[in-house]
Amino acid sequence: MDRPYDIVLFGASGFTGALTAAYLAGAAPAGTRWALAGRDRARLERLGLDVPILLADAADPASVAALARRTRVLATTVGPYVAYGEPLVEACAEAGTHYLDLTGETEFVDRVYVRYHDRAARSGAKLVHACGFDSIPFDLGVLHTVELLPEGVPLKVNGFLRGRLSASGGTLSTALSVAGRTRQLVEQGTQRRSAEGRPAGREVSSRSGGIRYVGGWALPMPTVDPYIVGYSARLLDRYGPRFTYRQHYAVRTLRAAVATAAGAGALAALARVPPARRRIQARVRPGEGPSAERRAGNWFKVTFLGEGGGERVVTEVAGGDPGYGETAKMFAESALCLAFDDLPDRAGQLTTASAMGRPLIDRLRAAGITFVRKD
Repeated sequence: MDRPYDIVLFGASGFTGALTAAYLAGAAPAGTRWALAGRDRARLERLGLDVPILLADAADPASVAALARRTRVLATTVGPYVAYGEPLVEACAEAGTHYLDLTGETEFVDRVYVRYHDRAARSGAKLVHACGFDSIPFDLGVLHTVELLPEGVPLKVNGFLRGRLSASGGTLSTALSVAGRTRQLVEQGTQRRSAEGRPAGREVSSRSGGIRYVGGWALPMPTVDPYIVGYSARLLDRYGPRFTYRQHYAVRTLRAAVATAAGAGALAALARVPPARRRIQARVRPGEGPSAERRAGNWFKVTFLGEGGGERVVTEVAGGDPGYGETAKMFAESALCLAFDDLPDRAGQLTTASAMGRPLIDRLRAAGITFVRKD
């Protein structure tokens, strides 16, 4: 509490950052000491919010280090994180400042663990990645499901996403960056596995699911979400002695399944060709995104089927526009949760389930995102 700010939002002039700033302006309780930060004062002033503005540049480690020492929680929307995120993580790990981001980049998550987990654990900093649609509905949805199943037995959970989603320029830029860095992804993953090890006496398997027909078509969903869920399961004994998670994207028809798979495959292939990647990125630049009208029609539902100890449960996490409106809400509520709620005494690289868990679920429910049992 000797620091001047509870929360600093870094990158608020970007598309998702501006939505997050607007949400915080309405949701932060009276007395919250929060500020906007970035490298361009004029762009931050155009947001029209009556909060302090702090100047810092991710390319200037000294300015970021000074920023981290002034706040209890530093939340950043500036990606791709593999390019711009590391100085902020290092500064927070050194200063004992809680760190939040919206990354969907497994390479970045692994790099942070290898380089900064131990330092953050010593300083008391919680480093929490993927605090938006990547990966809160999945990470907290699985936790919610697991808590309804028996303890001390092997557990199995399958997740199925349905919805209408839109992408901003920043999201597209990140996706292209990830698809074009396969070698670095593999190398960083190898280093992470060596550094982390595995939980003693427990087994965890978490990955994208296969193609299934379950009244509709369930497709593989090779995102960061299963990776985050798996780390939560390794950190939390409540997930049982043997835990298995598979994640799918659900569509109704075979035609939609083929189109979705073909589109994802084509994007991944083009991302590996630099001229093609640049041409795609030029179509939607970072800082741009879907209109308010488009976002109003977007929605998501994630259904979880959980089994263990002879019991079966069905749960659902659902909300509105997943990529932007609800992501801003999830991100802001995560920052408020870290700043003000009574949380587990853990530090280092964590997940939303292991760092915040039930207090964050309660916050998101109060904010309109549903966590329900369906069976």
